Order: sequence, then C-alpha cells, then structure tokens
Amino acid sequence: MLIALYAKDKPGHLQTRKDNRDAHLAYINATGVVAQAGPLLDDAGEMAGSLVILDVADMAAAEDWAANDPYAKAGLFASVELTAWKRVIG
Repeated sequence: MLIALYAKDKPGHLQTRKDNRDAHLAYINATGVVAQAGPLLDDAGEMAGSLVILDVADMAAAEDWAANDPYAKAGLFASVELTAWKRVIG
C-alpha cells in the first residue's frame, strides 16, 4: 500500500531540520519502505517540509513510521498528513 506523508515544518525550525537530517536519512535507509522522498521548499528555496511516499502494509505501519521518524521525534513538524496514494505515472 502506498501512503503519501505530507508534513509542514514549524516556522523558524530550519535549524532543527538541518540538525536531524542525517538521522532522518539514516532512518529512511534503515527502514526500507520509502519509495520516493524529498523536502518541500518555501518561496526562498529553503527546506520547509517533507513529502515521503511510503510502501507499507497498511495505514498503521505508515503511522508507526511517521511517529518514529527522527524529524517527528525532534518536534520539527507543525502538521503531518498521511493519505493513501495510487501511482499512475512513473
């Protein structure tokens, strides 16, 4: 099941993102369930959120992955949405 995780950073938390980026990327590699991912950018081109496509068994697995992401544990996100997603192109 593909799940889109759309997370917006708290305003003024770019340094939190930078401080936890290596741990976040290590988590992505270790879990092996990320099909695609990348940062959302603000008008200045700075990282301001995340878009992650998870390939997991169910929504509960996506929720668990999201809760254990180092970014989430660091309190980076103002909001997180998890939505079932269907790949059509690519």
